[in-house]
Amino acid sequence: MSGKHIIITGSNSGIGYKAARVLAKKGAEIIIAVRRPEKGEAAQQKILEENNAAKISVEALDLADLAAVRAFSQRIDSVYEKLDILINNAGVMVSPYGKTKDGFELQFGVNHLGHFALTGLLLPKLRKNSGSRVVNIASMAHYRGNLDFSDLHCEQRPYNAAKAYGDSKLANLYFTFEMARRLKSENLLVLAAHPSWTATELMRHNRLMDKAKYYLAMPLWQDTLPTLRACVETDTQSGDYFGPHAFGGWRGYPVKCGSSKLSKDQGIAKMLWEISKKLTLVQYLGSD
Repeated sequence: MSGKHIIITGSNSGIGYKAARVLAKKGAEIIIAVRRPEKGEAAQQKILEENNAAKISVEALDLADLAAVRAFSQRIDSVYEKLDILINNAGVMVSPYGKTKDGFELQFGVNHLGHFALTGLLLPKLRKNSGSRVVNIASMAHYRGNLDFSDLHCEQRPYNAAKAYGDSKLANLYFTFEMARRLKSENLLVLAAHPSWTATELMRHNRLMDKAKYYLAMPLWQDTLPTLRACVETDTQSGDYFGPHAFGGWRGYPVKCGSSKLSKDQGIAKMLWEISKKLTLVQYLGSD
């Protein structure tokens, strides 16, 4: 990892923070990309207190605002020398109904469309480095997902927060698998990882889950391992998905794992790809 430049979205806490801490110890230069810079700076300070040689910077990124995503991408391109790994980790989980600045249902807009736009905008910089990687953080909640393309933003049906979260995580896998297919001839890996159920701030919108997490969830140090393996594994190929190996993917050390039958539907993945391009106005040059 020495000398690698890594962006981790939502890395002020939870899995993203832990990954930043570990990768910085291994010599990587970390960009903490967060909506609230003061939280990113607090995370930066904590890492520096235990490792004063760490190379950590903080940049503002609001995935609920496509103009902000573009501004962030332009800054990365102009300020930073290179980009080796993009970890799309930030997310909104089981939140009350809301919309992004661009009018998208909040969970779908942040978890999928924001990262779709970010990845496309940073793709030219990633392509400059042989062996660069995109790591999308998915979830076992994708098994609950089933995208309704006639009403992606829940405007014509009752809003179910858990279902909307599952849809957004299913979209993360469609995005991973479709991008992997489209870039298969390039020396760039597109991977996904899931942490099982982890005690992170993502659960704060659900009172029952927020209380149960301390009893049922895996410790953060173990839940971060699938993400870390996706960053460093050499025996891998685009489209691989990493998650815990035991109890049906709920616990244990990371291995290459499977996903739902629905997540492997290439027709739906292609449809989502085209719709995502139209909604974000981001083109993946050379991959269409």
